[in-house]
Amino acid sequence: MSNNHYNLQEKLVAGYDIAFDQDGVCGKRIASRLHEIAQIGLTDDNGSNRPGFSQGERLAKQLVAQWMKEAGLSVTIDGAGNVFGRLEGKDKNAKIILSGSHVDSVPNGGHFDGPLGVITALEVVEAWRKTGYQPEKSYEVVVFTDEEGSRFNSGFHGSEAVTGKGNIDEKLQLTDQAGVTFSEVLASVDLSVKGYQQAVRNLDDYELFIEVHIEQGKRLEKENLACGVVTGIAGPCWVEFTFTGQAGHAGNTPMNDRKDALIVASEFIQRVPSIPVTISSSAVATVGKLAVKPNGVNVIPGEVSLYVDMRDITRENQEQVVEKVVEAAQQIAEKHGVQLSYEEKIRISPVPIEAEFQALLAKSLETNNISPYYLPSGAGHDAMIIGEKVPAAMLFVKSKNGVSHHPDEWSDLNDCVQAVHVLKTFLENSQ
Repeated sequence: MSNNHYNLQEKLVAGYDIAFDQDGVCGKRIASRLHEIAQIGLTDDNGSNRPGFSQGERLAKQLVAQWMKEAGLSVTIDGAGNVFGRLEGKDKNAKIILSGSHVDSVPNGGHFDGPLGVITALEVVEAWRKTGYQPEKSYEVVVFTDEEGSRFNSGFHGSEAVTGKGNIDEKLQLTDQAGVTFSEVLASVDLSVKGYQQAVRNLDDYELFIEVHIEQGKRLEKENLACGVVTGIAGPCWVEFTFTGQAGHAGNTPMNDRKDALIVASEFIQRVPSIPVTISSSAVATVGKLAVKPNGVNVIPGEVSLYVDMRDITRENQEQVVEKVVEAAQQIAEKHGVQLSYEEKIRISPVPIEAEFQALLAKSLETNNISPYYLPSGAGHDAMIIGEKVPAAMLFVKSKNGVSHHPDEWSDLNDCVQAVHVLKTFLENSQ
């Protein structure tokens, strides 16, 4: 049973500077809405539990749809469960500007990852309504379904439906931990495979997508800045490396006559962190999911398999990281006389943010008395999927201690409200 006494709104408004309530933007409303969403799927640890395609996610989307209607938006829900709220612009022939995020969460996650992007996008509409402003271009607020992917260990199902990305036959093979299939999960929230396939949109009608999201890192906190301009969204490449030596008895095999696969893998693991920094400041590489065989206490490891997750915000840099890591594995295997095999498991193209949108965001930050700061996004977002079809931009909001996907995830209300002002300025300057 969840703790129904947890009051996120109270915690948010406690240190709020009312001076940020300007031009129709209301900090208390933002806090109240974050709180209301947080009550859906609230865990014993005061975290969020709204997996994609769950009743909790569905209820949160229905709540946002209600707020959209109250704000005067025309609301549609597509066959993937994505919610779109549209504010008509003065120029019916102009391309649409889209903003939003998601409301699903990882199990026992935080209250800001996703919902903040949805609520900030909607708060701009509330501010415009209060001040009587109508944009030239139509503006849509979107809530994408299942960004996190905690149900099937593969996310972005909502944004992939909108873009037509993803192999439906592969999706139909997916099952969750309980063995429930993708089509059965859709049916559990009154969706269907046919409807999901029909959710694809003509994205030629859209000029850009901008997503506000918590940083999930410490850079903005170290700079003491409320918000920052995202320069690009890193695409991950996962490669499985297998070092094959020779298993043997730990007592009867001399140290000078061994082919210990774990020793070789260890040298490789130590080498990996030094590679990304030789390519760019935004490149990263992480070793994970290690398997040792035979994995006995008194047996020399004969085979070690491990995964390396490599990312950067441009395709060229991403490729360079992969090439150099593979090269390092080959050199180390050859040095020790063991066999090496490797297999690429996944590669997602990075999404660089166009310079003109970075500049426009920087100008919007300056307008709101925030020094422009540029940083990459190492994590994937719906903007990464939409950005393959439509120019995308992202604004990051300061995260306390860089914590995310955890009940301790926190962004100060002062920073959240400043992000609304920056987004509002950006959207008005994009008219």
